[in-house]
Amino acid sequence: MKLNEIRDNDGARKARMRICRGIGSGKGKTGGRGGKGQTARTGVAINGFEGGQMPLYRRLPKRGFNNIFANKYAEINLGRLQAAIDKGLIDSSKEIDVAVLCQAGVIKQGYNGLRLLGNGELKAKITVKVAGITKSAKAVVENNGGQVIIAE
Repeated sequence: MKLNEIRDNDGARKARMRICRGIGSGKGKTGGRGGKGQTARTGVAINGFEGGQMPLYRRLPKRGFNNIFANKYAEINLGRLQAAIDKGLIDSSKEIDVAVLCQAGVIKQGYNGLRLLGNGELKAKITVKVAGITKSAKAVVENNGGQVIIAE
């Protein structure tokens, strides 16, 4: 093999479509833009335009709002926590918090803290540090001899 013999594999680089270069090209005459009018030209701005009729997004009433100050929590069920302990991803003898779960790959992101939900079974005795917990989840953890620390 020589430097002057090196080339791409077949089909590695696709030639760009040359539009508006005659009918033989397959994209001649209108160049794939249909007929005449606004949409055949550049700078089209008719998204949401309904021919002078009041557009749908203005006919319908506005409702609700997004609270930009709301806290978002990483949520996890007891069953998922037990599965991670069974696999050996988490050490149940140590305190379990957001950082431990992220490092183990059980949750992707911590957001503003951890919220523990009561779905599933928990057999291990654990100490969890959470931002929020449901009543059922708290009851299960404490019945197993565990401890719940609610972080501020």
